[in-house]
Amino acid sequence: MLAPKRVKFRKRFKGRTKGMATRGNTLVFGHYALMVLEPGWITNRQIEAGRVALTREMKRGGKMWPRLFPDKPVTKKPAETRMGKGKGNPEGWVAVVKPGRIIFEVEGVSEEVARTALALAAAKLPIKSKFVRREER
Repeated sequence: MLAPKRVKFRKRFKGRTKGMATRGNTLVFGHYALMVLEPGWITNRQIEAGRVALTREMKRGGKMWPRLFPDKPVTKKPAETRMGKGKGNPEGWVAVVKPGRIIFEVEGVSEEVARTALALAAAKLPIKSKFVRREER
């Protein structure tokens, strides 16, 4: 599972996910990619599940780059706890994504294989995404 080795603060504000992604919104490494179409949080478990589905479908051929890292701690209060008494303890890690952000990049396989592999990875994610291809100039 992906998680930071250490963080400056244990708990973080929820924040807002307005606007389009200004960073990580272009293909840098591979020829095909999965692009996010709506804002949200992606947990470290969902990233790992997508990565496993992707590499299995590609049958360990080609190369894959995950382009996001879960660096935001998410807290949760225990079940059946009354309101108040402060914020809950950190339970997991999420990556904040905005529309236009590239999640996975793939190279070294045919477009059909890349399309099916990225579709399987997209099925593991809680947000809408689409297949994109590098534009040759």
